[in-house]
Order: sequence, then structure tokens, then C-alpha cells
Amino acid sequence: MPGQKIETGHQDTIHDVAMDYYGKRLATASSDNTIKIIGVSNSNSQPLATLSGHQGPVWQVSWAHPKFGSLLASCSYDGKVIIWREGNQNEWSQAHLFSDHKASVNSIAWAPHELGLCLASGSSDGNISIFTARTDGNWDTSHIDQAHPLGVTSVSWAPSTAPGALVGSGLLDPFQKFVSGGCDNTVKVWKLNNGIWKMDCFPALQMHTDWVRDVAWAPNLGLPKSTIASASQDGRVIMWTVNKEGDQWEGRVLKDFKTPVWRVSWSLTGNILAVADGNDNVTLWKEEVDGEWQQVTTVDF
Repeated sequence: MPGQKIETGHQDTIHDVAMDYYGKRLATASSDNTIKIIGVSNSNSQPLATLSGHQGPVWQVSWAHPKFGSLLASCSYDGKVIIWREGNQNEWSQAHLFSDHKASVNSIAWAPHELGLCLASGSSDGNISIFTARTDGNWDTSHIDQAHPLGVTSVSWAPSTAPGALVGSGLLDPFQKFVSGGCDNTVKVWKLNNGIWKMDCFPALQMHTDWVRDVAWAPNLGLPKSTIASASQDGRVIMWTVNKEGDQWEGRVLKDFKTPVWRVSWSLTGNILAVADGNDNVTLWKEEVDGEWQQVTTVDF
């Protein structure tokens, strides 16, 4: 398919783009302090809405699962997390504003929908917040204080089913787990135990030699192992794998890109990884039968 150029109307750098569940709309986050909603089809695109409410660059946007309605979360340099709700078509309003963080909020991620409406955020103040919607419309908030004391750059949820659960003896209860990356050069896995978030990897995963810029937990679709990709200022992408609950995570370098790596993103099936690097390249990687990762293509712009 040829690439489609989309005019966003932003007045400054775009930091994030997120496609909704149905692939019909894009949300974009920009240094112009706004979010744009854009309708996309095979042949054209059209601006649908501009969301204004942040007082600083907007770093990330994330769509909630449509079973919760038309909801979008955003996070900003202004220290705020905003949850936007669409009422009438293309009419958006602020449903909730969280100002728990004392510094830039760099990353947000919705939990798998099986866990309910739940959002994690990571901030330059070193803390991670987890916001969970209650049935009465209010939100419960829990914190992981000083998760990465030098600053949290990224958060990504684990699939809600344990590795191998679909091929084992019946489905297990969904569990809550996510991964974070930070300015302390580490990757950390967190798990909810009896209502308290605790680190689930000892020690922290340490192979990077500079800031971890992004982490992405692969969908497992019942596969027998968990996989996390981490991208760093040090130019490397590392694939972390663990075979079963309680085992030690093992890290392998996917590649040294010789330039900072900004983002890593999985396909819905969890078998292709997209990597965006500082040379303005996006490459796609696939795991072969022998467990080695091969570059399958470069995305042209």
C-alpha cells in the first residue's frame, strides 16, 4: 500500500500518533499544546476536532477500548493527564483531569480492557500513577513512588493472560502487570499483589547504558513466553524474554542502531516490531523460527 500523507494542521512538532480501535481515526499530540482528531480512509483524511486543555507540549495520546465509549487520554509537559470523552459526534470534552504529578508526564497507557478502565502514567518526577475508574464515575488512584528516581519515560501493560494460559489447563484470572523505562537506564516490571504494586523483576533489567526512551510489551496471544522490547538513547533495542512466571528475564540486543532509538511498537499479533530511530528511519523486525530477529523491511516516507 502506498503511504498516505496527512495534513494535521499542527503548528509545531508532533510527538505521538495513535489510531483508534477501528482504524478510522487518528489522534495526534503536538508541542503546540493541542491534540487533533483526524478521520482517515483509504484515499483521504479530514480534520474532525481540536482538543485544547494542556498548557504545555502534549507528549502522548492513547485511545481506550471502545467498550468504554469514545475516550482518549493525553499527557503533557504541564504535569497533567486528561481523559477526553466524545459526546455527540466529534464533540469532545474533558471528562477527568489528573494533576497528581509534579513534573512532565511523559507516557500513558491503558490497561487491557479485561482489567476494566485503568490508565498508567509515568512522569519526570520519578513516579508512576495508576488511575482506575469506579462504577460511580469517580477514579481510584494508586502510586508507585520513585519507580525510576531520575524520571519515568515510558509505560506499557502486559497482556492480561499469563504466557501459555491459552494452551494450558483453562483460562487463568487476568493479572495486572506492566513494564516501565526510565532515565536511570533501567527497565522494571511491576505487578499488582493484594492491592499493592511491587517490582516483579529482581534486580531491575540493566543492559542499557543511557536513558531508556521506550518500552513495549508484546501481545502474547497465548504464546508460551513474554517479550518486552526496550529502546534507548544508547542506540540499542533489547528484547527481554521470560518463559514462565517467576523465571528470570533474559535480554538480547536486537541491533545497535548507532543513533538514539525513540520508539518501539508491536503489531497486534505480537510477531512484528516497528523501531523508530534518530536517523528518521522506521524498520520492521520479525522473529524467525530459530528465535533470531530479522529485519523484514524499511518503511519509506
